[in-house]
Amino acid sequence: MTDARILWRPDPRVIPQTKMERFRKRAEAHTGRRLADHDSLYRWSIDHLEAFWSLLWDDLEPLASRQWDAAFVPAEHMRDSRFFEGAKLNFAENLLRLPDAQTAIIFRDESHRRLVWTVADLKEQVALTAAGLRQAGVGIGDRVAGYLPNHPQAVAAMLATTSIGAIWSSCSPDFGAKGVLDRFGQIAPKVLFTADGYTYNAKHFNCLARISQWLDKIPSIERVVVFPCLNPTPELGRDARFVNLSDFQATGGQLEFTQLAFDHPAFILYTSGTTGVPKCIVHGAGGPMIKLMMEHQLHCNLGPGERLFFHTTAGWMMWNWMVNGLASGCTLVCYDGAPLPASQPDILWRLAEEEGVTAMGAGARYFGMLQKLGIEPVRSVDLQQLRLLMSTGSVLPPASFEFIYEKVKRDVHLASITGGTDLLGSFALGSPTLPVRSGEIQCRCLGMAVEIFDEQGTALVGQRGELVCRKPFPSMPLKFWNDAQGSRYHKAYFDTYPNVWCHGDYAEITPRGSMIIHGRSDAVLNPGGVRIGTAEIYRQVEQLPEVLESVCVGQDWDDDVRVILCVVLREGCELDDALEARIRDTIRRNATPRHVPSKIFAVPDIPRTRSGKIAEIAVRDCLCGREVKNANALENPEALAYFCVTLAN
Repeated sequence: MTDARILWRPDPRVIPQTKMERFRKRAEAHTGRRLADHDSLYRWSIDHLEAFWSLLWDDLEPLASRQWDAAFVPAEHMRDSRFFEGAKLNFAENLLRLPDAQTAIIFRDESHRRLVWTVADLKEQVALTAAGLRQAGVGIGDRVAGYLPNHPQAVAAMLATTSIGAIWSSCSPDFGAKGVLDRFGQIAPKVLFTADGYTYNAKHFNCLARISQWLDKIPSIERVVVFPCLNPTPELGRDARFVNLSDFQATGGQLEFTQLAFDHPAFILYTSGTTGVPKCIVHGAGGPMIKLMMEHQLHCNLGPGERLFFHTTAGWMMWNWMVNGLASGCTLVCYDGAPLPASQPDILWRLAEEEGVTAMGAGARYFGMLQKLGIEPVRSVDLQQLRLLMSTGSVLPPASFEFIYEKVKRDVHLASITGGTDLLGSFALGSPTLPVRSGEIQCRCLGMAVEIFDEQGTALVGQRGELVCRKPFPSMPLKFWNDAQGSRYHKAYFDTYPNVWCHGDYAEITPRGSMIIHGRSDAVLNPGGVRIGTAEIYRQVEQLPEVLESVCVGQDWDDDVRVILCVVLREGCELDDALEARIRDTIRRNATPRHVPSKIFAVPDIPRTRSGKIAEIAVRDCLCGREVKNANALENPEALAYFCVTLAN
């Protein structure tokens, strides 16, 4: 294969100071073996799981009231393996271990409101809220839900919940009634935290009015705790279940941390696909915590003094990923609002400049839209402090890599990330010691035995196949909620290959160890029996200036599959014969003739999940005349109408 262009190299003078390099040298000293480079370190980390995770624990120094008896206890099936058995700790305590005077959270919104909490402020809010939860009868194992914007109070409510051993689950307040019922209705929370409302793209939305549409259908909810976002004194109405946060919090609450097993349930997250009722994925306290500490400190080189900002809602797993940065000493920068408001489309970059953000991230779609809209941060803001830029949620194409280095910042470490809600972490991500190549994820995550399998389960290098993980890792889900026998869990990850986690991504590992994602394997096109990743087509189509976005699916046709491409065009452009010919020619020249779609349509909008992923399965189901399940998981379900009514007919 042709080598992708190198866009960035780490400064050789800086590499020895990175936490990744220091850990490599420590591993060499600990094992007495030569680990000459990152690949050697990675191989050791997956070949010697117990030694790796044991050394990592010592390196990260998580707080634990009882140390572990065994760092890794293997089992016949990888899902039954255990990590750090015997350890007792508290998730919230590990995130609140910072000096009281340090800034914990800086909050900004699109109206330029600014709020700063020190660690002492955050601790106070956690203590008062936890005391209120105890008075409300919430105890170990009870569920607490958040219907919240990305606000410091969301962080405080989550930490208060985990501090007492209850289980936290959240979704963003733009979810409609069915979306909330499909999630919270399954887990029966006892207390619900919400804001009175939120602002998005200069419009105000009333959360309390939305809650009234579904609250009575979740009878387990005994209290709805409201904090002000739109109004200083929210009007709660006559429902006795509603209470202001200030009245709910118990005065004199002391900060206490219930000590629990390493794998005590702490979080419930949800799949965001469109193939049925969301799976309720139960994650433990310790596994995600130590894995994310490793990702932050080794792969991102984060630590005290860093300001970490990821554009996310409280309903995306990247919110958990970002908040866990407190455990590594970071200050969080939280933003709530539209990423590209009409009044100031470069608002995130101005925030990064003004707050001195050192590590920033967003969904891949955001970077693509920047390019299409002609927004060039390099011309308008000073990003001197920014050293790490991250992208995830969907595939970041080579054109976006090139755009970032040309129009955002020339000397930034760009880290594309792939992982997900299922593992509350990453399979592959960046490294501060490796070069960045256009269109590629730098490396696989330490401790993650990630490979690419063909249909027979043979490992591939330089070829496309299924992304799998062959060995256990600490942040594997504990279970799915209401899945007592574990059958849904097994079907989700272990049905394809015996005792191997199959993630559902169509990908390849290059001979140099980097990774390329070609799209979701359940959306792979198969015309004439040839497998084609949708990302391969997107990379070509979205180079064209007329095309803002596109979605490509396979439609059942004449006992085969034909490729359908739908494009959203820039205002003033139309899909005439000339543009259609250019689209086809671009795909044919840069991919293969088999990638060229049978039909091309212009559409007004493309349905997406709330984390910004294109809902290819929903579009495919529309065009094949099948029912679209769980459309409420979409950010813009109304976009389906054009596919289901106009194109399908």
